Amino acid sequence: MRGCFLSSAVLVALLHAIPAQAQSATDLLVLQGLVPVSTLLGDAAGKAALTANFEITAAIQDGSAKQPLLLSFPEQQRQALRDAFITDGNAYELADGLGTSLGRAYQSVATFESPDDGMTSSFKSLSPAVGSLIAYTNGTTKSASNSGKFFFANVTTNGTIPVSAEAADIMTKAKGVPDVFGHAYAASNGAKRCNNGADRFGNSRPFQTEPALTPISGKDFFGVASSNLDWLYGPKQPLCDSPAFPSGHTTYGFAESWILALLVPQRYLEMLTRAAEYGNNRIILGAHYAMDVLGGRTLATHDIAQLLANKAPYVGVKRQGLIIDNYQEALAAARTEATAVLEKQCGGKLSLCSRQDDGRFADPAKNKAFYEATQTYGLPAVHQQNVGRTEDVGELAPEAGYLLTAAFPYLTLAQADDILTKTEGPGGGFLDDGSAFGVYSRLDLYRAGEEAIRLAPKNEQHD
Repeated sequence: MRGCFLSSAVLVALLHAIPAQAQSATDLLVLQGLVPVSTLLGDAAGKAALTANFEITAAIQDGSAKQPLLLSFPEQQRQALRDAFITDGNAYELADGLGTSLGRAYQSVATFESPDDGMTSSFKSLSPAVGSLIAYTNGTTKSASNSGKFFFANVTTNGTIPVSAEAADIMTKAKGVPDVFGHAYAASNGAKRCNNGADRFGNSRPFQTEPALTPISGKDFFGVASSNLDWLYGPKQPLCDSPAFPSGHTTYGFAESWILALLVPQRYLEMLTRAAEYGNNRIILGAHYAMDVLGGRTLATHDIAQLLANKAPYVGVKRQGLIIDNYQEALAAARTEATAVLEKQCGGKLSLCSRQDDGRFADPAKNKAFYEATQTYGLPAVHQQNVGRTEDVGELAPEAGYLLTAAFPYLTLAQADDILTKTEGPGGGFLDDGSAFGVYSRLDLYRAGEEAIRLAPKNEQHD
């Protein structure tokens, strides 16, 4: 441990001369859900989870974890380098999860270009409704992820401006502390390459704390020679003073993969796999810990479910200059437009084009093995009261069922919640504290999706 640490209340008091800044209602809900990470130094189970997080992250980054990857480790490293760039305007980089035929069809219309290796860029949406859906969704999840980074680092909104009293109270009531990773992991050789040593705001990243960093060389998203050092220390995306938790890339990867999965339900399982790969690639790159990825996945999945449930304050507010009052109606409109565009580009029905895939997502067994390896990353349980205990999704988080019914409408919400309950992953993880948000951290959507597909009427098969 790195010396003494300040409580959130003391830290906010030290910053009292700077006006506090309020967070949105949806951001506060996510901070409340993620706050268990700030309590991990409080007992032996939490400390053991932090130790495992450090060790597992290192093993994934250097390849010694021997994960059941979709590609060879060198190829997966190069994919991680390409995935360092975020195409959040139109989900271009994630669309390969749609398969060889549909992926190409999507990317032939929803293009993403840059004349200067990403310094400036432009993109086209697949269609107007799809563009609006992506923008509104990304505006929701990205805001929450960004709020979390500095909140859990030093209880501020941007490193210097204190959070509102309402937000600070979340950590105070949880008896949490900021900069958990900073206190748990002494800065090592990697941090010396940063101008300020370890992250000056808190929650230093793995490349700043792990004793070694495996270098990666290859071509970036735009085909330019690059390395992971460029995306960690700069100049492409300097992360020396960007707090680790939760992973913003993972939040984006899951949120927009969810959109593609719901637009093209025939590729539901493959898009979940693509999301998991995108998050895992952040660990391979050296940018994030396993806990960061689990936090980003949980955040995105939770928020998509709230949107699908048309819950206030998720809908009916302006985001990215847009207002969506009924997310399910917006999704339906986007799906209609997406189907028309994709079928025109691929020259056949989605049911046929979705099966035309000779890429890395073509093997269902490999997809499942990889996805399941990322479900908990092997982190030990923290909340012992939920170990071996089934949590009733219909009771705690009934809106989660929309993650299935939106893709497989032959299911009722009750049936979907029942499937999610029966297919839950292990309980007691570092976010699974018994809250509704915590339930999302243990949902195994791949197994749930398999069960949903198995129950499809013969005239509505999605395979």
